[in-house]
Amino acid sequence: MAESSDESGARPGPRVGVVTVAFRSNSVLKKLLASLAGASREPLSVVVVDNFPGDDESAAPIAHRFGATYVARPENPGYGAAINAGVRLLPKSIKWVVICNPDLEYKAGTIDALLAEASTDPTIGSVGPLVRNPDGSPYASARRIPSLRTGVGHALFANVWPANPWTRTYRHEHRPEFGTRDAGWLSGACLLVRRSAFEEVGGFDEGYFMYFEDVDLGYRLGKAGWRNVYVPGAEVVHIGGHATKAHSKIMIRAHHDSARRFVRRKYSGIWWLPVRGAINAGLSIRSRVHEFMASRRSRHA
Repeated sequence: MAESSDESGARPGPRVGVVTVAFRSNSVLKKLLASLAGASREPLSVVVVDNFPGDDESAAPIAHRFGATYVARPENPGYGAAINAGVRLLPKSIKWVVICNPDLEYKAGTIDALLAEASTDPTIGSVGPLVRNPDGSPYASARRIPSLRTGVGHALFANVWPANPWTRTYRHEHRPEFGTRDAGWLSGACLLVRRSAFEEVGGFDEGYFMYFEDVDLGYRLGKAGWRNVYVPGAEVVHIGGHATKAHSKIMIRAHHDSARRFVRRKYSGIWWLPVRGAINAGLSIRSRVHEFMASRRSRHA
């Protein structure tokens, strides 16, 4: 897409930024950055925030090779806080921000397709693509905000009864050919946000280290009057889990801690105190069970 000059003759800055977070991601980061060239005809301002900037694992050489801005965060503030830091470094000309994991590959024209949909309505705050797993199957990347009924049902039965009605309702599953639709929240693995909407709600809540920060963002955008829109005509492939496979017990605990934080936000009134207590107890039990199962799998691996 050609850029026009302003009245002074100067070329305007880019309007689309990309922020990704690396954590021992060198094996996949190159593919992500290389795929951006075909994902949009727009000039892109790219920021790589490195949450593990060790000498042997630093993403700096890869970021610099592709012309990206590199930021080292050795304290590892978590995914959402790292994204916020990257967004703050984008030029003021940036109106749209692509937020993504480093283990993605963009299909040709993906970002342009997201931009086209986002530009149809000034109340759209975020848009997300169809996310495919490496085997080509779709990942449920556009879901409803979990209610007490669907959240509890999904938590209890998703692993033992995947087709249960609560999980299907929560995931809002449908075939991609059903087309574009609104969603409660979009996966933080890949989404395009309107910068003004993102900044209006304060970006990601940095109290989440990992998991649920995207659920929380979608929830707060919706409460503020912004739409979250799923665009299955745009596609990415998500390799998934490269940085967390060796830390499964830690990630299980982080997932359940984040779930508790979201429950506290959504059901914050004092009258919800008994419900929060019951949910927190259930999450504690579920976390212990999953950690035990992860330990058994690691011993038999």
